[in-house]
Amino acid sequence: MAVPARRTSKTRKRNRRGHIKLTTPGLAPCPNCGELRVSHRVCPSCGYYNGKQVIDVKAN
Repeated sequence: MAVPARRTSKTRKRNRRGHIKLTTPGLAPCPNCGELRVSHRVCPSCGYYNGKQVIDVKAN
């Protein structure tokens, strides 16, 4: 079984993992109400998607 000849330093490990990070979701304004929503998802504030009301959102 292969084992590393030398211990991987913290710097080398962190340089290798530099691109592994969380990204922010793509937010776009809802064309119906103008609230920010995640792209390709139903708007949580008005319930519209693709110009049609998909879910019924109760007003507070």
